[in-house]
Amino acid sequence: MKKLTLEGALVTGEGNGKRYISLPWVKQQIKEKLGFTPYSGTLNLHLTADNVKRRSLLLKAKTAVICPAEGYCVGALFGADVAGLECGVVVPEVAGYPNNLLEVIAPLNLRTRLGLEDGNCVKVTINLA
Repeated sequence: MKKLTLEGALVTGEGNGKRYISLPWVKQQIKEKLGFTPYSGTLNLHLTADNVKRRSLLLKAKTAVICPAEGYCVGALFGADVAGLECGVVVPEVAGYPNNLLEVIAPLNLRTRLGLEDGNCVKVTINLA
């Protein structure tokens, strides 16, 4: 299996990821496709310029998708890990979504578990099909 490692600085998000991940139909699809029920929140990483270029490889990879309910966007879904902990990456397919932001999901609060604070550099290894 091919892997892609991206890194970025941890930033506090606007809460949109938390609202999205908290939706029952989103949680169910993540459980079915990645094998875990996600913690209600995302770890937001602001990618460096080099990592933004590499992030574009995600657009070419075969992946699972979160099939949306009416009024919501499709989300590309990838298995991943952070510091050896199982997690995933959700890439919302919505116009204007910043390409320098990466949203990481996990079955636990990664920020708390890893003792992370805004500004910390975090590496994510993403599984590509």
